[in-house]
Amino acid sequence: MEEEETRVEEAEERKEIWSWGAGTDGQLATGSLQDELTPRFIRSLSAYGPIVSLSCGGAHVIALTPGGRVLTWGRGTSGQLGHGETVSTSQANIVKQLEGFVITHISAGWNHSGFVSETGAIFTCGDGSFGQLGHADSSSQLYPRQVSYFASKPVEQVACGMRHTLVLLAGNVEKPVYGFGSGKRGQLGISTDKVKLTSLPQITMGLENIKITCIHANGDHSSALSADGSLYTWGRGFCGALDTYIPCLSDVDFPISKVALGWNHALLLSRQGYVFMLGGDRHGVLSDPPKTPSTADVRVTRAGKSEEIITRIIPGLANVKVVQIAAGAEHSAFITDNGSIMTWGWGEHGQLGLGDTNDQTAPQVVGLDRKSACGDAIPRVYCGSGFSFVLMTKI
Repeated sequence: MEEEETRVEEAEERKEIWSWGAGTDGQLATGSLQDELTPRFIRSLSAYGPIVSLSCGGAHVIALTPGGRVLTWGRGTSGQLGHGETVSTSQANIVKQLEGFVITHISAGWNHSGFVSETGAIFTCGDGSFGQLGHADSSSQLYPRQVSYFASKPVEQVACGMRHTLVLLAGNVEKPVYGFGSGKRGQLGISTDKVKLTSLPQITMGLENIKITCIHANGDHSSALSADGSLYTWGRGFCGALDTYIPCLSDVDFPISKVALGWNHALLLSRQGYVFMLGGDRHGVLSDPPKTPSTADVRVTRAGKSEEIITRIIPGLANVKVVQIAAGAEHSAFITDNGSIMTWGWGEHGQLGLGDTNDQTAPQVVGLDRKSACGDAIPRVYCGSGFSFVLMTKI
């Protein structure tokens, strides 16, 4: 008991994890079911030791420890927490069904979850009504269940969206990406024709023999980033553009290092550290961005035709270097090279961490005292649909 108290005290001193925003399903892990308008230190995770990464979904969170153990909390009404029940909780719990595996990659969707082990096995749980669990049926799963389709195809990453899932295979394979679940907006990329849904993984077209390093899914959007910094998008169109049924190359004139997808927008981080945004026409997510010399015209090629989409650098950030980006449903966040946390967009639940529920059309600094809280630590920000987390990692 004394040793446990000591571990808790040490973790509290490090102050590693903070959360704010919508909390009525327990997704903030604060122990209470209420919204938080400013960052709040998460005391309840201290007993589990350090956390190396998070994934925030519709109203639940998945956490990964250095040893590959998985914790979940938040909304569990569809079994997305993987604890064998349909109960929401603000208390983080180990996913016991995965205790025999070292998990290396996690993804939280709207009401479902995905996990990848170091051996390349993939597990899913939660809502399966659109086939998004990949088990060849529409049933939900209360425990993580291995997706048998990939038993002989080692997986590297999983990305869970609103009602669909993407999978990236490990290694240099000819056909690296698969999709399953809802496809009504083209977000699976499996056919040039409209596909309502599929519960069996199918090959995502247009990415053959391309070295894909990252996949992303949120809302009805999908994207993939290649090793050379090229961006491919498919699914629901940005800025009123038509839906795209297969991945299309975005003709951006700068290499991209990171991508973050929201429901109506996407953030692009260039390798030089500048943030650009596609879309964003609701709830103050740059609802009326100014026209500046930094505006970029992105041309997306679709079946031999091209469509111009405007990508804009975020106002006021022309001289600010950014190292990490995140997007919720309709809010955005990033970390600058000096460790500042900045947010903007939809703020109804306090998910911007600014002490109010106002929307913001330009990035604002979140008042978290990084030095007094964590000493020399590197912050990482994560966004769920209406909430945010910051994870501090010791240098």
